[in-house]
Amino acid sequence: MSMTVLVTRNVELRVRGFLASTMLELASGVYTSYPMSAAVRDRVWAVLQKWGVGTRGDSAVMTWPDASSPGGQQIRCLGEATTTLVETPSIVLARRQIPEDELRSLTIRVDPVPF
Repeated sequence: MSMTVLVTRNVELRVRGFLASTMLELASGVYTSYPMSAAVRDRVWAVLQKWGVGTRGDSAVMTWPDASSPGGQQIRCLGEATTTLVETPSIVLARRQIPEDELRSLTIRVDPVPF
């Protein structure tokens, strides 16, 4: 068993109520539980998926210790761009895919300067 942290954004009140009944709400939308077994963690996540979290502009991110994963923790995401941990020889990086429209908005077109 290990510490589990779950962060939500813009979820329905029933989701907040459900999470508050299974975890401690430390701040608005931030839930934690110790100890939480893998089976309970999977059931909580299944309820969030069944209720469609991540499909209506809301999101949930869950993390817990996992020695076999990069950085020593596992991450699950619903709704936002999925974050993955990548272990390099000197540092652990958090990587997420940038949607094409967001990538275009970050790109600046620079016209060549005539000499």
